[in-house]
Amino acid sequence: MGRLFGFLSVVIALGAGMYIYTRQMQSSSAAAGANSPKAAITITGVRSDLITIASAERRYFASEGKYASFDELISSNYITVARQRPPYTYDVQTSSNGFHVVATRSGDDSSGAPAQLSVDENMEFQTSP
Repeated sequence: MGRLFGFLSVVIALGAGMYIYTRQMQSSSAAAGANSPKAAITITGVRSDLITIASAERRYFASEGKYASFDELISSNYITVARQRPPYTYDVQTSSNGFHVVATRSGDDSSGAPAQLSVDENMEFQTSP
């Protein structure tokens, strides 16, 4: 009887663990702005690239006193990020008092990923559907 109780306890614990795991995966995909794990991974990579580019902009501004274009950041070895992470392409929009790094999705996407993600000089993210 004791073995049966132990076995049932293990089965119930595994079931509860699986339930919690699936709920967590669903909420992490939704938090990233995507309906699928693959899209969530892509968006996480894009956000990481945007942070890298924005940090490079801030370092460039600290040393040069102005904001740089994407090509200037690459040519002066401030970043090694590629211009795109399919299906997103990156662009840097600068002005005298700030910048926006924008990732724009090309094509239609049914995974729920945002059409645009951007970060500004204050490291604040914006998304547009």
